[in-house]
Amino acid sequence: AEGRMSMTGQGDKSRRSGADRETRQARAAAARLYAVQALFQMEASGQSADRIQREFLNWRIGREGEDADMVSVEADDKLFARIVDDAVNWQGRIDQMTDRALVAKWPIDRIDPVLRALFRAAGAELVTPKTPPKVVIIEYVRIAQAFFAEGREAKFVNAVLDHMAREARPEAF
Repeated sequence: AEGRMSMTGQGDKSRRSGADRETRQARAAAARLYAVQALFQMEASGQSADRIQREFLNWRIGREGEDADMVSVEADDKLFARIVDDAVNWQGRIDQMTDRALVAKWPIDRIDPVLRALFRAAGAELVTPKTPPKVVIIEYVRIAQAFFAEGREAKFVNAVLDHMAREARPEAF
């Protein structure tokens, strides 16, 4: 009756750990997307990081509204807060890295504000050694694809983040 046991005796346990890993990855991806949105909102509204983080944690992340369209996915709250905090704390360094990665005629203050928020969120993960740079690049290229489904922005994001990652963490390449 134990038809689910594998030769190693792992059975359901290995399936569970795979599902747990997928859940963690989905929560991390959601945290990154929310961080880009929060950084965009901070710049657009001029509100503080603390205020925007509270708004997201209390009213946006993982909340169900009365309307079926208002459901938002769960996210890794700690990763979300760390990205936003690090983006604010390291903004000067991140923006300089982004400027160096951009074409000289397009300083960071002239690019689309969504891309600026995306580069700041990704830069926050690149200046701290918690996530491998290649993972950071892949995750933020996916976010760019979500925001700009029709355009060439994802390729642009990939190139800029690759340049930033090589500057911030050359030992990883």
